[in-house]
Amino acid sequence: MTETARASINDPGRTGTPGHADIEVFVSYILLGGVLLSIGLVGSGLIWHWTATGTLGLNYSIGRMNLFRFMITEVHQVSQGVVGPRLLVSLGLAALMLTPYVRVLVSMLYFAIVERNRKYTIFTGFVFAVLTYSLLLR
Repeated sequence: MTETARASINDPGRTGTPGHADIEVFVSYILLGGVLLSIGLVGSGLIWHWTATGTLGLNYSIGRMNLFRFMITEVHQVSQGVVGPRLLVSLGLAALMLTPYVRVLVSMLYFAIVERNRKYTIFTGFVFAVLTYSLLLR
């Protein structure tokens, strides 16, 4: 029995290609890292706000705003010297919104560069285009 076949039997999630398991682990770390970063930033911002005001609620609206405009608004406030709990919460929200975006980008690059699989590159490219539209343009 070959090493690849033995690995496939021992690990049912493994498809037989050596790089396939590596990209799955890398993508899972991207997702985990994005979520943990978001939790850390939002939690820190809420704790900072709570210690300063005694309440956990932040009063601001991000409705009808795309990610690009959202981040420009926050950068503008930082440039004016307004650094506070709201900024941490906003960065946490941005990290959470960008996590699946980065995941799809990495997958698309993997399929295009490493696997050289045109079909999967086109599929993930389409998903990437839809995410770009919804996050940055809409």
